[in-house]
Amino acid sequence: MEAGIEPSRLLLRVSRCPPAGTLQCFGWPGAAANRKGLNTMAEIQNYTLNFGPQHPAAHGVLRLVLELDGEVIQRADPHIGLLHRATEKLAESKTYIQALPYMDRLDYMSMMCNEHAYCLALEKMLDLEVPLRAQYIRVMFSEITRLLNHLLWVGACAIDNGAMTVMFYAFREREDLFDMYEAVSGARMHAAYFRPGGVYRDLPDTMPQHQPNKIRSAKSTGQLNGNRGGSLLDFIDDFTQRFPVNLAEYHTLLTDNRIWKQRTVDIGIVTPERALNMGFTGPMLRGSGVAWDLRKKQPYDVYDQMDFDIPVGKTGDTYDRYLVRMEEMKQSNRIIKQCVDWLRVHPGPVITDNHKIAPPDRESMKSNMEDLIHHFKLFTEGFCVPEGEAYAAIEHPKGEFGIYFVSDGANKPYRMKIRPPAFVHLAALDEMGKGHMIADAVAIIGTMDIVFGEVDR
Repeated sequence: MEAGIEPSRLLLRVSRCPPAGTLQCFGWPGAAANRKGLNTMAEIQNYTLNFGPQHPAAHGVLRLVLELDGEVIQRADPHIGLLHRATEKLAESKTYIQALPYMDRLDYMSMMCNEHAYCLALEKMLDLEVPLRAQYIRVMFSEITRLLNHLLWVGACAIDNGAMTVMFYAFREREDLFDMYEAVSGARMHAAYFRPGGVYRDLPDTMPQHQPNKIRSAKSTGQLNGNRGGSLLDFIDDFTQRFPVNLAEYHTLLTDNRIWKQRTVDIGIVTPERALNMGFTGPMLRGSGVAWDLRKKQPYDVYDQMDFDIPVGKTGDTYDRYLVRMEEMKQSNRIIKQCVDWLRVHPGPVITDNHKIAPPDRESMKSNMEDLIHHFKLFTEGFCVPEGEAYAAIEHPKGEFGIYFVSDGANKPYRMKIRPPAFVHLAALDEMGKGHMIADAVAIIGTMDIVFGEVDR
């Protein structure tokens, strides 16, 4: 070994030598004698790196194959399918009501929104009218779900970029929102609360109470139960009054944070034209300055009765998309408050009275033979849907989420196709990441808000 050359530098020189003339590399003995015959420069190849699927910032099971020139991304190739569960195929062997809980497990951050699209598509095929109170409950819980999604997104995207505190703050609010889920459905995540023709049941008049235990005193328990003395609507109303203060805390932590802006400003810029051409929807499209929101442009349920604004970005970068989602949380809070005020003074049915589609109430089922037969037939055989096809889309927290049904007149779908927003956005990762550093790939994946339950389906 030549004196004065460190082994690590020597290995570096060997790795950059041309395959046919290893001994011609400078720094090796005999290199001077061979210099005359060296006519070409060393060929430097790009590195290929696996980002994920075990990477914590891969948001599930994304295997991203990066082609790098140093630390600069030249090409990004997302490999998907590692969470494929054949949801669309499974639905073909289940009745329509049995397939509904699969929707919760697609984008498992936005459970009731997935159910919403499923029920709208079925109701379109059945030509079913949904009671007005049920429509308000659906809209309210769709916006509660939007808050759940965006709170997890801001916490996860912040922690990906090195800001840990935001995640703790976000989960503080998510606990209250999960309590709302649990109060109406009995489940904190996979609710199966939306049903064809309405919702499973009306809003409860009481909220579950925390109980004292070995690690929680009576005083602290009383503080936790401070806003749980009334109905679910009282609890939600209390949350809508507290949430603007909590949202201001997130802005304090992130919006003018120097490091956050260095990680997000001018990263992953998408022009309005490219965003439309690549099929972007939701905050990804509105972040590029296109004011497209299905709740305004193609309103469903009672969104046309709601007063809210559509936030749009200016430059189409990661920071703009962050601001759009933050403002969407503020607008969702407005919609929830409007729904609470309406539901307080307008009682009524919450599901269709067509017992071929929706089960009769438990009391009738236990006292009336005809209702018992309806209940038995519905949960064993389901209901038949007329021949035809239908597509229904909603403004999901991540973009346009659609369900396409083809029916052959049976009690199971002949074909079901799911249109997930994150699947489309992931296809743009190569274009958005090109020319950025490896660390920026984390911010770009984060800004897409991908969940692999719906990407792989």
